[in-house]
Amino acid sequence: MHCHPPPRSTSPMSGVFLIPYVLFIFLGGIPIFFLEIALGQFMKAGSINVWNIAPLFKGLGYASMVIVFFCNTYYIMVLAWGFYYLIKSFNSTLPWSTCDNPWNTENCIEIFRHDDCQNGTIGNSTFGNLTCEELADARSPIIEFWENKVLNISDGLDEPGVINWELMLCLMAVWVMVYFCVWKGVKSTGKIVYFTATFPYVVLIILLVRGVTLPGAYDGILYYVKPDWSKLGEAQVWIDAGTQIFFSYAIGLGALTALGSYNRFNNDCYKDAFVLALINSGTSFFAGFVVFSILGFMASEQGVDISKVAESGPGLAFIAYPKAVSLMPVAPVWAALFFVMLLLLGLDSQFVGVEGFVTGILDIFPGKYYMRYQREIAVAICCLLCFIIDLSMVTQGGMYVFQLFDYYSASGITLLWQAFWECVVVAWVYGADRFMDDIARMIGYRPFPWIKWCWSFITPCVCMGIFLFHLLNYKPLTYNNVYVYPWWGEVIGWCLALSSMLCIPVSLVYKLAGAKGTFRERWETLTKPVWGAHHLEYMAPDTDIKSLASLSPGTEENKVIIFESVM
Repeated sequence: MHCHPPPRSTSPMSGVFLIPYVLFIFLGGIPIFFLEIALGQFMKAGSINVWNIAPLFKGLGYASMVIVFFCNTYYIMVLAWGFYYLIKSFNSTLPWSTCDNPWNTENCIEIFRHDDCQNGTIGNSTFGNLTCEELADARSPIIEFWENKVLNISDGLDEPGVINWELMLCLMAVWVMVYFCVWKGVKSTGKIVYFTATFPYVVLIILLVRGVTLPGAYDGILYYVKPDWSKLGEAQVWIDAGTQIFFSYAIGLGALTALGSYNRFNNDCYKDAFVLALINSGTSFFAGFVVFSILGFMASEQGVDISKVAESGPGLAFIAYPKAVSLMPVAPVWAALFFVMLLLLGLDSQFVGVEGFVTGILDIFPGKYYMRYQREIAVAICCLLCFIIDLSMVTQGGMYVFQLFDYYSASGITLLWQAFWECVVVAWVYGADRFMDDIARMIGYRPFPWIKWCWSFITPCVCMGIFLFHLLNYKPLTYNNVYVYPWWGEVIGWCLALSSMLCIPVSLVYKLAGAKGTFRERWETLTKPVWGAHHLEYMAPDTDIKSLASLSPGTEENKVIIFESVM
């Protein structure tokens, strides 16, 4: 899920970043991606009951539920902002391209070049009575639109201010869209994502054709593909590459196991995992050419180095891109195209997150508690609860709350911790060879041994290494590198992070303490898998594997949805 990758997924990859990125695809991304889908397909359960494979570690399921709930809660804000921009795009003049709006300040300037000012080529006639000193404090209309109109941002986390009613209505609209796309389950969602999966590619191709014809596009693309080898020695580059893989592959969220559970028992999930993972990374690489052709154009227009316009986070989607389209001919058309694409991609990610969460919740309740419209009610409660929490993010201090969730609740630290334990439990508690045999029984052949080595040694070491790098390089959260969060804000953030991370050790200790016998007896009892009805059939020695195809109504739509989870 592009929970997925949250706004981090909008950070542009460039040059040297691609080297560790590709390395981590094969050392961490694909092995865990395959593990989660195969586990869901084998256990035929959502993110909680899938850990019946080693019940002592069911805390992994609860942890993934907490993470995906937080992700569903704050990621929707990206869609609300995108929907707001889309509505504002239907004007003959884009509202973020001019300085004559009620939210603009006297410091607003539509076009200026600080390098010209440094060279002494700007006269007072160009910018009225502004001197070069005053020009240094000037602000772009897009930044003022984002901060003064969209966010109407306050001075800090301790000043929530009032609710932005326009933004709240956009938020409500996207939650309604998500509800009616998910409420009937994977079959209905699958039909929708056939369109939402392909349309963004059409838009990307159109934007690429337009982007490469803009002045400065060549310099932008060169910046993208030409590595700066000196940065390979920086720990942050490796940390960013590793965490970007986990975000873009939707690892640790429980969504992949939930979607994998809808596959036929003998579906070739090994081939699917490779194909989907490579399509995901290929799309990212292709999108990079679109991004950097436009960033090169922006740098050329503004007369600055491309590194200064290559912002990451929400700023890239809601400052850099709107700025880029405002400089193009027929700007409202390009703006509408871009934000339709952003909205569709985001909705796909949200479908997967909500689907994974609801599947896990419904798995908790035994069949005897089944009631009519159970799923529809569960999806409605999930959406409503998230919407109520989201109201704190459509206030004037909403961006500070959003960043808290983004930085801590579904951050690299929590996902790496989750992925580390997934590998340890499957490879060392259940047994890597044992699970490879189970996969062979499902798909008809054993995967390449490299997968087993990754689960057992390489991937856990990669996850723990990046996890420790994260902790050692930890920096307090800031907004725009200016506002530093108060101590109590960081405490709230760490509570969000620990709420999922502590599920694993707390659940483990609780189960061990409640069991009877010696430690060894408790361990053996609690790590003994709890098999489902389909496993009893699967384990019968005379069972023809082809007869197991009827155990689940797997469909092609589900493959499209899993593809959406990694786009």
